[in-house]
Amino acid sequence: MPETHILERNGCPLHFWLDGPPDAPLIALTHGATLDHHVFDLQVAALTPCYRTLTWDVRGHGQSQPMGAPFSVKAAADDLVALLDQLGVDQATLLGHSMGGALVQELVFHYPERVAALVIIGSTCITLPRSRLAMLALQAVPLFFRLYPYQLSKRQLARTMSIRPEFVAAAERMMDQVPRADFVRIWSDVMGCLHSEPDYRVTQPLLVTYGEHDMRAKLFAQQASIWQARDPACQVAVIPDAGHNANQDNPAFFNRVLLEFLANRVYAYR
Repeated sequence: MPETHILERNGCPLHFWLDGPPDAPLIALTHGATLDHHVFDLQVAALTPCYRTLTWDVRGHGQSQPMGAPFSVKAAADDLVALLDQLGVDQATLLGHSMGGALVQELVFHYPERVAALVIIGSTCITLPRSRLAMLALQAVPLFFRLYPYQLSKRQLARTMSIRPEFVAAAERMMDQVPRADFVRIWSDVMGCLHSEPDYRVTQPLLVTYGEHDMRAKLFAQQASIWQARDPACQVAVIPDAGHNANQDNPAFFNRVLLEFLANRVYAYR
């Protein structure tokens, strides 16, 4: 069974779970906005024979409540660094889904020495330039969540997460744990966390993945080609028969891609 731990930090009890061999390389997995660590249950089962896993509920999500200090992607990235410090881990592979993908990108931007490799699921590159129209569209999302009926917002958002009814239902249950004010605060910062960095490059091994049937698959495909051209260590994989939560929708395919990446690109010389 995973070991349950709590780190009190800036008014929030950060809940995190450890599994796998204590002396194995650490893989830290960070979930998407308004979800929780259970998004990665099928990855923990695949990883723990060879790797140590850290899953956690980001500030204001799941069991990590009350939110305490106001939520921001940068503050949540600092929370993850604090968890690594608590464990005495100098460097880990970071895997992030959706918002979690933005969070781990923010972490590697500020603390590159702490990151052995990055794995992204269903997230855009936060350091690429955006048009003014694209930024205005992103800024409209929090307004939508403020004005739209809360239960209906959660139900419709959950339907964009997965192509499998059981995971849509699970996503809605996860969202039910987040109070409306926190829900809006989280999405407001997620939509505003982009920052253009023209001269920046990710030098660590990088795996970018997205689901074939994700509603933003075309955008992810466009960005993936730019990402690969910018960052020479970038590898892209499209997960078939999968939506936004591609790791849940097609875990067999996703886990195979992930394990091959870790074995061949990251820890080949252990």
